[in-house]
Amino acid sequence: MKYIFLLFGALSLQACKTTKSSSATNQSLMPQNVSLNGKLFTAMFQQRAAEYRALCLQGYNIARLQIDNYVATTTKPKALITDIDETILDNSPYAVHQAYLGKEYEPASWYQWTDKAIADTMPGAASFLNYAASKNIEIIYITNREERERASTLKNLQYFGLPNANEAHLFTKTNTSSKEPRRQQVMQQFEIVLLMGDNLADLSVLFDKKNETERKANTDLLANQFGKKLIVFPNANYGDWENSLYKFNYKLSQTQKDSVLKSVLINY
Repeated sequence: MKYIFLLFGALSLQACKTTKSSSATNQSLMPQNVSLNGKLFTAMFQQRAAEYRALCLQGYNIARLQIDNYVATTTKPKALITDIDETILDNSPYAVHQAYLGKEYEPASWYQWTDKAIADTMPGAASFLNYAASKNIEIIYITNREERERASTLKNLQYFGLPNANEAHLFTKTNTSSKEPRRQQVMQQFEIVLLMGDNLADLSVLFDKKNETERKANTDLLANQFGKKLIVFPNANYGDWENSLYKFNYKLSQTQKDSVLKSVLINY
């Protein structure tokens, strides 16, 4: 009996060591300065929450209804204009990768990510775009990805069989981040049925580099267009909603950003 207890104790001790070792290995994957708040938390919502999935499906369902009920007003061919990142493609793995390194967005690492051409589609994106194409609506992709990302972006879109994923239908960023010149270029050729994006500047020039107050006022100004011609998708991870709080100062340190965020939050 004595030997049995000794054996059991040894096995229990070994089990504890194994558990601690496994836990230590998992913990070692995440730097000590990384918190589950901030970018990791918003990325987790994007990747794991059924509510996020439902919001995406809701947006595409509304867009589908608008296509079904659309009545053309010109003889131009019909098209919809869509953003790519967080409107069609899910880049949350990039946010997680950067957060694990204790970093946020940086151009070099972003290019490395887009070069992989492995971003998944958002829930419902492929189905909706193919449905729109079946209704003789051309898909125009206007993105602020740079020209150097064109080939990998097309490769990513084509991998999922998205319609019109070709040179003629992809408008990357050139000399300005404003999408208005590119929208106007497309509107000369097409009648625009819908505009879709996760950032309000994807939809209207009224939101280009505007402060928080102006963005809210212009949102109210266009209130009757949302869910009709303008379809917005959720993105808590990044966007002009955040940049406007920093007054579009891209040189702020993380400490300075944290200070700004604390100063604008409502407490009781």
